[in-house]
Amino acid sequence: MLSLRLVRRFGTATHIVAAAITCTENVNSVRERPVSNVVREPIELDEPALVKLKKERDPEKLFNLFKANARNKLVVENRFAFEDTVSRLAGAGRFDYIENLLEHQKILPQGRREGFIIRIIMLYGKAGMFKQAVNTFFDMHLYGCQRTVKAFNAALKVLTLSHDLEAIESFFREAPLECGVKLDVYSVNIVIKAVCEMGILDRAHLIMLEMEKLGIRPDVVTYTTLISAFYKFNQRHIGNGLWNLMILNGCLPNLATFNVRIQFLVNKGRSWDANKLVGLMHHLGLKPDEVTYNLLIKGFYRAGFLDMAKRIYSHLPDRGIQPNVKIYQTMIHYLCEANDFDLAYTMSKKSMEKNWFPSIDTILKLLEGLRKTGKIDKAKFVISLAKKRTPPFSAHQMNTMQSMLTRKYGNIQTETKL
Repeated sequence: MLSLRLVRRFGTATHIVAAAITCTENVNSVRERPVSNVVREPIELDEPALVKLKKERDPEKLFNLFKANARNKLVVENRFAFEDTVSRLAGAGRFDYIENLLEHQKILPQGRREGFIIRIIMLYGKAGMFKQAVNTFFDMHLYGCQRTVKAFNAALKVLTLSHDLEAIESFFREAPLECGVKLDVYSVNIVIKAVCEMGILDRAHLIMLEMEKLGIRPDVVTYTTLISAFYKFNQRHIGNGLWNLMILNGCLPNLATFNVRIQFLVNKGRSWDANKLVGLMHHLGLKPDEVTYNLLIKGFYRAGFLDMAKRIYSHLPDRGIQPNVKIYQTMIHYLCEANDFDLAYTMSKKSMEKNWFPSIDTILKLLEGLRKTGKIDKAKFVISLAKKRTPPFSAHQMNTMQSMLTRKYGNIQTETKL
């Protein structure tokens, strides 16, 4: 747990190693390598700087190349080049280089734009340098850059990656007062989502109630986040209550909210109730998406209504929906579970030809079913398609598939080589 406490409290420690970043060097060794603020002799560019940056693999040369182009708009205004450079330096454990580059950018003309400073905050966040990200927000006035709630939300979002609840709540409550920033509903949603992901649902719910007292009305994202969390932790009464409260307050559910509730109903085996909810979506003028129909298909298969699941799939084109990889995977899996191997084979063929492959367990189940029903040619074709997968299946997985065609079944042994 990072000790991130507000009180300007975010000091000037220069090297924070993110837990999510795999470093190739020990932090102490990183600190022992001083980074000069003096740019070395300009590097001769015999090709465009962006191309040079993309090709460079040595962290020190990459650092010097970027620093030498600190005022080159083609470089600093290119989001990908900026993010890619920081990402590769973080991967090399050179957080000292990252801080040097980003701090230098702040004092240049672009540092007076809030959008540019927000990018620096987010880049610090991606490198796991949470203190530097928050300090960047606090120090914006030093670069002649006006602070707004957009920059605050960026710093808050980065801070949630630390999973330090005390630091998150401290920043959320104190920084706006210190910096004269007025919170908005996006600020609240960022904190509620973070707290829900930590599993502290009561605290998340309380934050929503407190914000209402301050005049910030929850929006559909607020309610959807909380409903999803309470359903996930099997507290359906509170989830249902929030759904009703949302409607009562005149906040209509959107597609994401409906999908959350449909997911809950499917998990509870209530596929017909989920289907009614889809009917309500149509009544409200909301178009279900691939996620909605995938959940419905899964729900009806699980509940034993195979014909209904197939009917929903067959009518997808009528609804303007083209089956995606998830729908194919769901259909093939449950068709194999129901021993409908002919239809499973037909769908697998369509899916695999698009490079959309079921799980290895589903493929093995399909091969076994085709073998047992004497459809060896079809099984061979499935394996031939599997060989073309990108990225390829491992040698062990391919050998396991092949072995399905040489197993004994009853008094018959089928041997075939591809």
